[in-house]
Amino acid sequence: MLAPLQGWLSMRRRMQHLLEYVVVRLLIAVVQTLPEDRANRCCHGAAWLLSDVFNVRGKTVEANLERVFPDQGDLRRVEMRRAMWHHLLLMICEIAWAPRRLHRSNWKQHIHFPAGDACLRPMLSSRPAVVVSGHFGNFEMGGYVNGLIGISTLTIARKLDNPHLHRYITRFRAAKGQRLIDKNGCAPEIDRHLAQGGILTLLADQHGGERGCWVDFLGHPASCHKGLALFSLTSKAPMMVGYTQRYDGPMRFIQGATGFLDPLSDDPAAGGVRPMTAWYNDRLAEVVLKCPEQYWWLHRRWRPKPKRVRPAKPVAPAKAA
Repeated sequence: MLAPLQGWLSMRRRMQHLLEYVVVRLLIAVVQTLPEDRANRCCHGAAWLLSDVFNVRGKTVEANLERVFPDQGDLRRVEMRRAMWHHLLLMICEIAWAPRRLHRSNWKQHIHFPAGDACLRPMLSSRPAVVVSGHFGNFEMGGYVNGLIGISTLTIARKLDNPHLHRYITRFRAAKGQRLIDKNGCAPEIDRHLAQGGILTLLADQHGGERGCWVDFLGHPASCHKGLALFSLTSKAPMMVGYTQRYDGPMRFIQGATGFLDPLSDDPAAGGVRPMTAWYNDRLAEVVLKCPEQYWWLHRRWRPKPKRVRPAKPVAPAKAA
Protein backbone atom coordinates (compact mmCIF):
# COMPACT_ATOMS: atom_id res chain seq x y z
CA MET A 1 0.00 0.00 0.00
CA LEU A 2 2.76 2.44 0.93
CA ALA A 3 4.85 1.99 -2.24
CA PRO A 4 1.99 2.77 -4.71
CA LEU A 5 1.02 5.83 -2.64
CA GLN A 6 4.58 7.13 -2.66
CA GLY A 7 4.80 6.52 -6.41
CA TRP A 8 1.56 8.43 -7.01
CA LEU A 9 2.74 11.35 -4.85
CA SER A 10 6.07 11.41 -6.68
CA MET A 11 4.34 11.46 -10.08
CA ARG A 12 1.98 14.21 -8.88
CA ARG A 13 4.94 16.29 -7.71
CA ARG A 14 6.73 15.83 -11.04
CA MET A 15 3.62 16.89 -12.93
CA GLN A 16 3.23 19.94 -10.68
CA HIS A 17 6.84 20.95 -11.30
CA LEU A 18 6.40 20.55 -15.04
CA LEU A 19 3.18 22.60 -15.03
CA GLU A 20 4.86 25.36 -13.00
CA TYR A 21 7.75 25.43 -15.45
CA VAL A 22 5.45 25.64 -18.49
CA VAL A 23 3.46 28.49 -16.93
CA VAL A 24 6.63 30.42 -16.04
CA ARG A 25 8.12 29.96 -19.51
CA LEU A 26 4.89 31.13 -21.16
CA LEU A 27 4.81 34.23 -18.97
CA ILE A 28 8.46 34.95 -19.77
CA ALA A 29 7.78 34.52 -23.48
CA VAL A 30 4.99 37.11 -23.24
CA VAL A 31 7.16 39.50 -21.19
CA GLN A 32 9.99 39.28 -23.72
CA THR A 33 7.69 40.68 -26.40
CA LEU A 34 6.57 43.70 -24.36
CA PRO A 35 8.10 47.17 -24.68
CA GLU A 36 9.57 48.46 -21.44
CA ASP A 37 6.96 51.18 -20.87
CA ARG A 38 4.03 48.82 -21.36
CA ALA A 39 5.57 46.17 -19.10
CA ASN A 40 6.17 48.84 -16.48
CA ARG A 41 2.48 49.79 -16.52
CA CYS A 42 1.47 46.14 -16.24
CA CYS A 43 3.77 45.73 -13.24
CA HIS A 44 2.11 48.69 -11.53
CA GLY A 45 -1.32 47.10 -11.99
CA ALA A 46 -0.17 43.64 -10.88
CA ALA A 47 1.57 45.19 -7.84
CA TRP A 48 -1.71 46.79 -6.78
CA LEU A 49 -3.43 43.41 -7.01
CA LEU A 50 -0.75 41.55 -5.04
CA SER A 51 -0.44 44.26 -2.40
CA ASP A 52 -3.90 45.78 -1.95
CA VAL A 53 -6.30 43.08 -3.15
CA PHE A 54 -4.69 39.71 -2.36
CA ASN A 55 -2.30 41.06 0.31
CA VAL A 56 0.31 38.40 -0.44
CA ARG A 57 2.58 37.87 2.59
CA GLY A 58 0.97 41.00 3.97
CA LYS A 59 1.58 40.18 7.64
CA THR A 60 5.31 39.61 7.14
CA VAL A 61 5.78 42.71 4.99
CA GLU A 62 3.77 44.91 7.37
CA ALA A 63 5.64 43.61 10.42
CA ASN A 64 9.00 44.30 8.78
CA LEU A 65 8.02 47.81 7.69
CA GLU A 66 6.58 48.66 11.13
CA ARG A 67 9.78 47.43 12.77
CA VAL A 68 12.13 49.46 10.57
CA PHE A 69 9.92 52.51 9.94
CA PRO A 70 7.84 52.96 13.11
CA ASP A 71 7.47 56.71 12.49
CA GLN A 72 5.93 56.27 9.05
CA GLY A 73 2.14 56.39 8.81
CA ASP A 74 -0.04 53.55 7.60
CA LEU A 75 -0.58 55.20 4.22
CA ARG A 76 3.16 55.57 3.61
CA ARG A 77 3.77 51.91 4.51
CA VAL A 78 1.03 50.85 2.09
CA GLU A 79 2.77 52.85 -0.64
CA MET A 80 6.11 51.21 0.21
CA ARG A 81 4.56 47.75 0.11
CA ARG A 82 2.98 48.41 -3.29
CA ALA A 83 6.25 49.90 -4.61
CA MET A 84 8.13 46.81 -3.41
CA TRP A 85 5.83 44.52 -5.41
CA HIS A 86 6.23 46.72 -8.47
CA HIS A 87 10.00 46.45 -8.09
CA LEU A 88 9.91 42.65 -7.77
CA LEU A 89 7.68 42.22 -10.80
CA LEU A 90 9.81 44.58 -12.86
CA MET A 91 12.89 42.67 -11.72
CA ILE A 92 11.42 39.50 -13.25
CA CYS A 93 10.81 41.36 -16.51
CA GLU A 94 14.41 42.61 -16.56
CA ILE A 95 15.74 39.10 -16.04
CA ALA A 96 13.61 37.93 -18.98
CA TRP A 97 14.84 40.81 -21.18
CA ALA A 98 18.54 40.63 -20.30
CA PRO A 99 19.67 37.80 -22.64
CA ARG A 100 18.08 39.58 -25.65
CA ARG A 101 18.53 43.26 -24.83
CA LEU A 102 21.74 43.53 -22.83
CA HIS A 103 25.00 42.79 -24.66
CA ARG A 104 28.67 43.63 -24.59
CA SER A 105 28.09 46.24 -27.27
CA ASN A 106 25.38 48.19 -25.40
CA TRP A 107 25.84 47.54 -21.68
CA LYS A 108 26.97 51.13 -21.08
CA GLN A 109 23.48 52.28 -22.07
CA HIS A 110 22.03 50.26 -19.17
CA ILE A 111 24.71 50.19 -16.45
CA HIS A 112 26.26 53.17 -14.70
CA PHE A 113 29.25 52.93 -12.38
CA PRO A 114 29.18 56.16 -10.32
CA ALA A 115 32.53 55.35 -8.70
CA GLY A 116 33.93 53.02 -11.32
CA ASP A 117 37.50 52.68 -10.13
CA ALA A 118 36.57 52.18 -6.49
CA CYS A 119 33.95 49.58 -7.37
CA LEU A 120 35.90 47.63 -9.98
CA ARG A 121 39.44 47.80 -8.58
CA PRO A 122 38.94 45.06 -5.91
CA MET A 123 37.37 42.77 -8.51
CA LEU A 124 40.19 43.29 -11.00
CA SER A 125 42.94 42.85 -8.42
CA SER A 126 45.14 39.75 -8.27
CA ARG A 127 44.00 39.22 -4.67
CA PRO A 128 40.86 37.22 -3.89
CA ALA A 129 37.72 39.14 -2.99
CA VAL A 130 34.47 38.53 -1.15
CA VAL A 131 31.60 40.62 -2.53
CA VAL A 132 28.50 40.64 -0.34
CA SER A 133 25.13 42.02 -1.31
CA GLY A 134 21.52 41.62 -0.21
CA HIS A 135 18.00 41.25 -1.54
CA PHE A 136 18.15 44.80 -2.77
CA GLY A 137 17.71 46.21 -6.26
CA ASN A 138 18.13 43.71 -9.06
CA PHE A 139 20.88 41.59 -7.52
CA GLU A 140 20.45 38.92 -10.22
CA MET A 141 21.43 41.50 -12.85
CA GLY A 142 24.50 42.35 -10.80
CA GLY A 143 26.01 38.91 -11.31
CA TYR A 144 24.94 38.87 -14.96
CA VAL A 145 26.59 42.22 -15.65
CA ASN A 146 29.83 41.20 -13.95
CA GLY A 147 30.11 38.24 -16.30
CA LEU A 148 29.16 40.39 -19.26
CA ILE A 149 32.11 42.74 -18.69
CA GLY A 150 34.54 39.86 -18.16
CA ILE A 151 34.56 39.43 -14.37
CA SER A 152 34.11 35.76 -13.46
CA THR A 153 32.67 34.97 -10.02
CA LEU A 154 31.66 32.05 -7.85
CA THR A 155 28.23 32.41 -6.25
CA ILE A 156 26.59 30.43 -3.48
CA ALA A 157 22.99 29.64 -4.41
CA ARG A 158 20.27 27.47 -2.91
CA LYS A 159 18.90 24.77 -5.18
CA LEU A 160 15.25 25.38 -6.14
CA ASP A 161 12.70 22.69 -5.34
CA ASN A 162 11.48 22.67 -8.94
CA PRO A 163 14.30 21.04 -11.01
CA HIS A 164 13.07 22.54 -14.31
CA LEU A 165 13.02 26.09 -12.93
CA HIS A 166 16.36 25.47 -11.22
CA ARG A 167 18.02 24.53 -14.52
CA TYR A 168 16.43 27.52 -16.26
CA ILE A 169 17.55 30.04 -13.61
CA THR A 170 21.00 28.44 -13.49
CA ARG A 171 21.41 28.86 -17.25
CA PHE A 172 20.62 32.57 -16.91
CA ARG A 173 23.00 33.07 -14.00
CA ALA A 174 25.84 31.15 -15.66
CA ALA A 175 25.30 32.56 -19.17
CA LYS A 176 28.13 35.11 -18.94
CA GLY A 177 30.65 33.35 -16.75
CA GLN A 178 29.12 33.32 -13.27
CA ARG A 179 29.69 29.91 -11.65
CA LEU A 180 27.23 28.61 -9.08
CA ILE A 181 27.75 26.25 -6.16
CA ASP A 182 25.20 24.74 -3.79
CA LYS A 183 25.45 26.00 -0.22
CA ASN A 184 25.55 22.48 1.23
CA GLY A 185 29.16 21.37 1.61
CA CYS A 186 30.54 24.30 -0.36
CA ALA A 187 33.30 25.37 2.05
CA PRO A 188 36.19 23.32 0.53
CA GLU A 189 35.41 24.52 -3.00
CA ILE A 190 35.19 28.13 -1.82
CA ASP A 191 38.52 27.85 -0.02
CA ARG A 192 40.16 26.58 -3.21
CA HIS A 193 38.53 29.31 -5.27
CA LEU A 194 39.74 32.09 -2.97
CA ALA A 195 43.21 30.54 -2.67
CA GLN A 196 43.49 30.88 -6.46
CA GLY A 197 42.63 34.59 -6.28
CA GLY A 198 38.98 34.17 -7.26
CA ILE A 199 35.96 36.33 -6.46
CA LEU A 200 33.18 35.03 -4.22
CA THR A 201 29.75 36.71 -4.36
CA LEU A 202 26.89 35.99 -1.99
CA LEU A 203 23.77 37.43 -0.40
CA ALA A 204 24.45 38.56 3.13
CA ASP A 205 20.96 39.20 4.52
CA GLN A 206 19.70 35.66 4.98
CA HIS A 207 18.75 34.29 8.39
CA GLY A 208 21.69 32.50 9.96
CA GLY A 209 19.76 30.38 12.45
CA GLU A 210 19.86 30.44 16.22
CA ARG A 211 23.59 29.68 16.27
CA GLY A 212 24.43 32.48 13.84
CA CYS A 213 26.22 35.72 14.62
CA TRP A 214 23.65 38.13 16.07
CA VAL A 215 24.21 41.78 15.15
CA ASP A 216 21.94 44.72 14.40
CA PHE A 217 20.53 45.15 10.91
CA LEU A 218 18.46 48.27 10.31
CA GLY A 219 18.39 48.83 14.05
CA HIS A 220 17.21 45.39 15.17
CA PRO A 221 19.03 42.13 16.06
CA ALA A 222 19.30 39.65 13.23
CA SER A 223 21.13 36.34 12.86
CA CYS A 224 23.84 36.21 10.17
CA HIS A 225 25.89 33.36 8.80
CA LYS A 226 29.40 33.39 10.26
CA GLY A 227 30.88 31.97 7.08
CA LEU A 228 30.83 35.29 5.20
CA ALA A 229 33.29 36.91 7.57
CA LEU A 230 35.28 33.69 7.96
CA PHE A 231 35.81 33.39 4.20
CA SER A 232 37.29 36.89 4.15
CA LEU A 233 39.38 36.55 7.32
CA THR A 234 40.86 33.10 6.64
CA SER A 235 41.73 33.80 2.99
CA LYS A 236 42.85 37.42 3.66
CA ALA A 237 40.40 38.45 0.94
CA PRO A 238 39.11 42.05 1.01
CA MET A 239 35.37 42.31 1.51
CA MET A 240 33.25 44.68 -0.58
CA VAL A 241 29.55 45.47 -0.07
CA GLY A 242 28.03 45.94 -3.52
CA TYR A 243 24.61 46.69 -4.96
CA THR A 244 22.76 46.98 -8.27
CA GLN A 245 20.04 49.62 -7.94
CA ARG A 246 17.47 50.52 -10.57
CA TYR A 247 17.18 54.18 -11.49
CA ASP A 248 15.34 56.17 -14.16
CA GLY A 249 13.08 53.33 -15.28
CA PRO A 250 13.39 49.68 -16.37
CA MET A 251 16.77 48.27 -17.47
CA ARG A 252 18.69 51.22 -16.03
CA PHE A 253 21.01 50.37 -13.17
CA ILE A 254 23.59 51.90 -10.90
CA GLN A 255 26.20 49.37 -9.83
CA GLY A 256 28.28 50.52 -6.91
CA ALA A 257 29.68 49.74 -3.49
CA THR A 258 28.99 51.11 -0.03
CA GLY A 259 32.09 49.79 1.68
CA PHE A 260 35.48 48.11 1.31
CA LEU A 261 37.29 46.32 4.16
CA ASP A 262 40.74 44.76 3.96
CA PRO A 263 41.31 42.07 6.63
CA LEU A 264 45.03 42.96 6.58
CA SER A 265 44.30 46.55 7.63
CA ASP A 266 44.23 47.99 11.15
CA ASP A 267 40.52 48.76 10.88
CA PRO A 268 38.75 47.54 14.05
CA ALA A 269 36.00 46.08 11.84
CA ALA A 270 38.55 43.56 10.52
CA GLY A 271 39.28 42.31 14.02
CA GLY A 272 37.05 39.26 13.99
CA VAL A 273 33.83 37.62 12.83
CA ARG A 274 31.45 39.74 14.90
CA PRO A 275 32.88 43.19 14.06
CA MET A 276 33.13 42.30 10.35
CA THR A 277 29.58 40.96 10.35
CA ALA A 278 28.33 44.14 12.03
CA TRP A 279 30.29 46.21 9.50
CA TYR A 280 28.74 44.73 6.37
CA ASN A 281 25.26 44.83 7.89
CA ASP A 282 25.68 48.56 8.53
CA ARG A 283 26.80 49.07 4.92
CA LEU A 284 23.81 47.10 3.60
CA ALA A 285 21.49 49.15 5.79
CA GLU A 286 22.83 52.36 4.23
CA VAL A 287 21.77 51.39 0.73
CA VAL A 288 18.42 49.91 1.84
CA LEU A 289 17.45 53.11 3.66
CA LYS A 290 18.37 55.11 0.56
CA CYS A 291 15.79 53.26 -1.55
CA PRO A 292 13.62 51.04 0.70
CA GLU A 293 11.09 50.15 -2.01
CA GLN A 294 13.81 48.13 -3.78
CA TYR A 295 14.37 45.83 -0.79
CA TRP A 296 12.69 42.45 -0.31
CA TRP A 297 10.53 42.92 2.78
CA LEU A 298 8.96 39.53 2.07
CA HIS A 299 11.29 37.30 4.06
CA ARG A 300 11.47 36.96 7.83
CA ARG A 301 14.80 38.66 8.35
CA TRP A 302 14.20 39.37 12.04
CA ARG A 303 13.32 36.44 14.26
CA PRO A 304 13.26 36.01 18.04
CA LYS A 305 16.71 35.83 19.50
CA PRO A 306 17.16 32.57 21.43
CA LYS A 307 17.50 32.79 25.18
CA ARG A 308 20.73 31.14 26.16
CA VAL A 309 20.61 29.83 29.69
CA ARG A 310 24.02 29.63 31.28
CA PRO A 311 24.63 26.42 33.20
CA ALA A 312 24.73 26.88 36.93
CA LYS A 313 28.19 26.92 38.47
CA PRO A 314 28.91 23.81 40.52
CA VAL A 315 28.72 24.41 44.23
CA ALA A 316 31.98 23.69 46.00
CA PRO A 317 31.62 21.13 48.79
CA ALA A 318 31.69 22.53 52.28
CA LYS A 319 34.95 22.09 54.10
CA ALA A 320 34.88 19.85 57.12
CA ALA A 321 35.22 21.66 60.41
